[in-house]
Amino acid sequence: MTTATINSKGQVTIPKSVRTRLGIGTGDRLEFVEIRDGVFQIVAATRDVRTLKGIVPKPEKPVTLEAMNQAVVDKGGKD
Repeated sequence: MTTATINSKGQVTIPKSVRTRLGIGTGDRLEFVEIRDGVFQIVAATRDVRTLKGIVPKPEKPVTLEAMNQAVVDKGGKD
């Protein structure tokens, strides 16, 4: 188990082995996700939004704005 110490400013130096496994470096962001009461998961927030391109396939046929609005209304959204 790897440990770290919090300094007087509330800062923690993340051990090199952990930084390497997370693929993070200077200036990268981390997210702290509470997975249950008092237990957090540290997630590297380093992915560029452009890496998400293509994960959702294009619809077989175009959807009109009216159809999208109606779908929102049907699901209980506001008009």
